[in-house]
Amino acid sequence: MCRTDGGQEPTGTGDGERTDATFTALLEDSAEELYESAPCGYLSTLMDGTIAKINATLLDWLGLERDAVVGRRKFVDLLPMGGKLYHETHFAPLLRMQGELRGIALEMKTAGGGRLPVLVSSVVKHSSGGDPLLIRTTVFDAADRRAYEEELLRRREDAEQARAQAEEARRQAEADRERLADALAVLQKSLVPDTLPAVPGVEAAAYYHTAAPDRLGGDFYDLFPLDGKRWAFFLGDVCGKGPEAASLTRYTLRAAALHDPEPAAALTTLNAVLHERYAAGGDPRYCTCIFGTIEPDPGTGEATVRLASGGHPPALVLRTDGRADFLPTPGGLLVGVLPTAPTGTVQTTLAPGETILLYTDGLTEARTGPRRDDLYGEEALRAFAAGHAPATPQEVITALTGLLKSLGGGLDDDTALLALGVPATRPRTHPATNHSR
Repeated sequence: MCRTDGGQEPTGTGDGERTDATFTALLEDSAEELYESAPCGYLSTLMDGTIAKINATLLDWLGLERDAVVGRRKFVDLLPMGGKLYHETHFAPLLRMQGELRGIALEMKTAGGGRLPVLVSSVVKHSSGGDPLLIRTTVFDAADRRAYEEELLRRREDAEQARAQAEEARRQAEADRERLADALAVLQKSLVPDTLPAVPGVEAAAYYHTAAPDRLGGDFYDLFPLDGKRWAFFLGDVCGKGPEAASLTRYTLRAAALHDPEPAAALTTLNAVLHERYAAGGDPRYCTCIFGTIEPDPGTGEATVRLASGGHPPALVLRTDGRADFLPTPGGLLVGVLPTAPTGTVQTTLAPGETILLYTDGLTEARTGPRRDDLYGEEALRAFAAGHAPATPQEVITALTGLLKSLGGGLDDDTALLALGVPATRPRTHPATNHSR
């Protein structure tokens, strides 16, 4: 309120006018301006992944131009090779099933060739009739953890103000530990199949020894169909106990084999994925791995096996004449160490009654004496196998399980075993079995 007195100009509060002007300017921000300059990235894609809309914040982070992105590229194009595989095998299928994903850690490529660590949340938008229309995605810069730290501080202050809330936090922490234990168990199972599939004309058996129940290992194996005639199998060990890398390895090999079933090609793809995802980020992870295909011949009762190895101990073949011979795969290097790694391929034929054994070095490097170099070794394994040849896959695994138990405390590493063989008599088809401890 103001008044005039003696013809003087009405007096106002200058500070109040400036505050009103500032407030008015804030209200004039359009929704589009707020979207473009938001502190996080936004993009909308069609259901096939084609980018339909992207805000200026995300474009600036990635160093991209809008015209080069909208309608021209898909969301998966913004990811490196490892992220693309994860998107196709995990992210996209889960999003289709659940309709939304929250806080998924990914990396995005920048125009300068760098990597931007981000947290991604995506939601599928549907029409009134329930049909999926588009995907809206929010991208947070994971390098900036200020919001996370502020949330932790707020929770700590709340806990200090109320003992009741502190007790609730303690109970919640206990529940979190239980969930973590469950998650560890689930993740360990992701490294090996629950059961092996039944393969016509082939018997299969496997065993997994866990060195410590509270520690995730890095051994992995799998057996799965390729087409109507061939089956793929692999077994390996991630060096340094990397369960995340082991899980990525298993799913990468499955995807690579369906694209190109040649064993050497599958290991080449795995090498590229591991090297790009880990070595480029300064946290190298590598593995030894042996990958093969088996093709039973219903006419002869034999099976053709093709193998490629990346620095892995050689497979062992138990023949019907009582021999047990290693099947070397020369030229294979550790997978993931170098950008490219040569891989050799070897082929053999399993006659009825013959078995091929794959194993990780937890077996051959088990200690048999007080000295560090008192190891079981490959020659002892060959002699042990020869003493049981010929044998079915299940008989081989049963014998080796007993051997592992006899080693006691000398077996301080995870050990995976996978045996495949041709039945001695036809047309008997023995169901595949799987044992783990």
